[in-house]
Amino acid sequence: MSPSTPAVLVDAVTKSFGPVPALCGVSFTAEAGEVLGVLGPNGAGKTTTVNILSTLLRPDSGRAVVAGHDVVADAAGVRRAVMLTGQYAALDDMLTGFENLVLFARLLGLRRRAARARARELLAEFDLEDAADRRVGKYSGGMRRRIDIACGLVVPPQVVFLDEPTTGLDPRSRQRVWDLIAGFKSQGVTTLLTTQYLEEADLLADRIVVIDRGTVVAEGTPAQLKQRVGATFCEVVPVRVADVPAVAHVLGRFAPAAAIEVAADRVTIPAPHGAGTLAQVATAVAAHGVAVSDIALRRPSLDEVFLALTAARPRFEVVA
Repeated sequence: MSPSTPAVLVDAVTKSFGPVPALCGVSFTAEAGEVLGVLGPNGAGKTTTVNILSTLLRPDSGRAVVAGHDVVADAAGVRRAVMLTGQYAALDDMLTGFENLVLFARLLGLRRRAARARARELLAEFDLEDAADRRVGKYSGGMRRRIDIACGLVVPPQVVFLDEPTTGLDPRSRQRVWDLIAGFKSQGVTTLLTTQYLEEADLLADRIVVIDRGTVVAEGTPAQLKQRVGATFCEVVPVRVADVPAVAHVLGRFAPAAAIEVAADRVTIPAPHGAGTLAQVATAVAAHGVAVSDIALRRPSLDEVFLALTAARPRFEVVA
């Protein structure tokens, strides 16, 4: 794979299950070392896309290339170059963590001594040395996720597919997975991350692809997608709820009535000049004698982007 070739290329890929369309011409790329977030509602086609890229499914039409290998013409080459972690850990619960790692290493062609050495390295790297001789069936959810990812790293991959890797994890375990993804990036490994946690994509992804009803409906950096929803807003929360109407009156000089959002305890207006608008609003509210408990700029969240991009179009049923 040359430096100019994308690590992942998806070109007009389609897939149906009987009469039900799952992918309807999906196209996107991921560059070497990039973290690409793949978002979409349940049933949008995210997992189907990952399964095609990891050679678990064949596309009906279109072309997909991973690490320079065509997923249909050179499926074996793809499998040698990738790591796949699904929504559920693919481990043998009757084996210990160490034995699972040795098993994966042997299946990937490492000799016995090399397999055992690599297993010890990964146990140390994933902070699982104390649990090395414990059966995986006794592991916590976070430990199972870490040993699952470790098994996929027995042979260093060029591309990593993480399909909702932090589902059901506690905040500490989720942070550890986030640290692993950051480590992939620093090593130049490409990561495709599907997730239902939008703050996770916002934090980790260099770019995001939004899939809905089997098609790509948006693509860009988190900041670019947020710009599609709207500009920055200024939000004022008075100390006394009774002062909300007074705040709305004051803010009327900065925005038309239709643009002012009045909630039970706060007032929000567009802030086209960012901090400049915030300073003007703060001065005006103070001059009116209204005490505020909070005044701040608020930018659109990725949750708002997601809802705006996926809520307006008519739905038909697709599969994952």
